[in-house]
Amino acid sequence: MKIPKEKRTYCPYCKTHTTHELHTAKKRKASELKWGQRQFRRVTAGYRGYPRPLPAGNKPVKKLDLRYKCKVCGKSHIKDSFRVGKPEFVAK
Repeated sequence: MKIPKEKRTYCPYCKTHTTHELHTAKKRKASELKWGQRQFRRVTAGYRGYPRPLPAGNKPVKKLDLRYKCKVCGKSHIKDSFRVGKPEFVAK
């Protein structure tokens, strides 16, 4: 799906319509200190195998999390995410 690199839309911080840069939110590394990650490390330690069944078959289409960064104030916000196969950012 082709998505424009820039879009004129409402900025909740400026409280007016301004030009925004669009980019995807990148997933950051999971914290090793969270309870779920500590549990996972404890279960997979030693000679045991993977604690849950491995996913099989086709991967579902992921939701795209678009970030809108205002060119005036520099703050970014997120609008509703939607499902898309391969996002492609194009200049208008």
